[in-house]
Amino acid sequence: MPLSMAGTGVEVSVVSIRGKDDTKRFLRNLGFVEGASATVVSEMNGNVIVNVKGTRVAISRSMANRILTAC
Repeated sequence: MPLSMAGTGVEVSVVSIRGKDDTKRFLRNLGFVEGASATVVSEMNGNVIVNVKGTRVAISRSMANRILTAC
């Protein structure tokens, strides 16, 4: 399921990233790599705040849709 569908406070594991090479590189640089755990902290105005690798990152809903996760 995409990261944007994960509930607030639920820890998920990143399975893969969809999109163009530039998008994949950008998200990997933020810490969204295969096998990393991520937790949605909050959602506001279409943006998602995610805790990944001990860092809080704000990404847009469209970017969160590109990150596929497993519970």
